[in-house]
Amino acid sequence: MVCLRQQADKPSANLSLADYIAPVDSGVRDWAGLFAVTTGHGIEEAQKNLPENDDYSGILLQALADRLAEALAEALHARVRRELWGYAPDEKLGSQQLVKEEYRGIRPAPGYPACPDHSEKEKIFKLLDAPGNIGLKLTESFAMYPAAAVSGYYIGHPDSKYFVVGKLGRDQVSDYAARKGISTEQAEKFLRPNLDY
Repeated sequence: MVCLRQQADKPSANLSLADYIAPVDSGVRDWAGLFAVTTGHGIEEAQKNLPENDDYSGILLQALADRLAEALAEALHARVRRELWGYAPDEKLGSQQLVKEEYRGIRPAPGYPACPDHSEKEKIFKLLDAPGNIGLKLTESFAMYPAAAVSGYYIGHPDSKYFVVGKLGRDQVSDYAARKGISTEQAEKFLRPNLDY
């Protein structure tokens, strides 16, 4: 996981997902998790079986599959918190508390505000063997197929929170490219919406 840091001029600290993982040389035993889920298998076939010109039902079917994928990712995150990592064994949150993200830990995803580079999904898919294990694939532009899918990281740090990386300067993009082992031009392509130059 190659992380970016906020570069905003603000009174509080500029955040990076790396802030929530202990450095190797700290002596602290720490970890991050990976996940990839899909509820999209069979959606295209089901859409083909809908009455002709029934676009509305097709849209509803896809929306339902998308919501179910998000629900599955959230259910797995709850299991990580309560059982697998066990740092919140007695957690009992209602719907509103979940919406307000009152749980400990986060599950950021490549392509979203805290880690805007979609190409980071490649590492997740390779480490989890998402194509072999659940039939989830990446397109050349890093879209997930089937589309009703979610992938990302589990981070359990007690202070972790969601944030927006925002605009990036040329210096950070060059550094990011070097750490990722790609050209600056390739990094600029992956991060185009976030460039501040």
